[in-house]
Amino acid sequence: MLGKHNIYLIGPMGTGKTAVGKQLAKLLEQPFVDRDAEIERHAGVDIPYIFEREGETGFRQREREVLADLCHRAGIVMATGGGAVLAPDNRRLLHETGTVVYLQTSLAQQLQRVGKGRGRPLLKGGDLSQRLKDLRAAREPLYQEIADITLSTDNRRVTRVAELILAELGREPEG
Repeated sequence: MLGKHNIYLIGPMGTGKTAVGKQLAKLLEQPFVDRDAEIERHAGVDIPYIFEREGETGFRQREREVLADLCHRAGIVMATGGGAVLAPDNRRLLHETGTVVYLQTSLAQQLQRVGKGRGRPLLKGGDLSQRLKDLRAAREPLYQEIADITLSTDNRRVTRVAELILAELGREPEG
C-alpha cells in the first residue's frame, strides 16, 4: 500500500483500540501512540476538561491539529478517538497515510466496557445505551468508508485481535 506507512485503529469507544494498538505495536516492534493521550499532553489538561471549557467544537479543532501531526510520522500504530472520523479532512488523512483498521463490537459488549461512561464527555446525560446507539448510527458509515480491514473484538482477547490484524496485513510478529 503505497504511502500507507502507519496503522490506525478506528471504531467506537469501548472496542479496545488502545489495548489492541499497544499489543499490535509490541508485536510489530513499532511505536504506539494514543491520540487522546497526545491531545491531553499538548493541552496540559484532560479531555473532559477540554469539553467543559471549549465544548466539542474546541475539542475537534485540537483533534484535527494533533491528528495531522501524528499522521505525518512514519511507522506508528495509533489508536484514534471514536470521533476522529467525523471531519472529512481527518478521514482523508487517515486513509491516505495509513492502513485503517476498524474495530467493531456489539452494543452489549460496548456497554460492558464503557461502564457508566465516566470520563467520556459524549456519554453525559440521558440513557447510556441510547447515546451509544446514536453515536454508532452517525459514525458507522464513516468508519466503513475508510476501513481497509474490519474486525470484531467481541469475546476476543486483545492478543488474538492483534494477531488477526497481523494476518490481515500479511505480516509476522517481529523478533
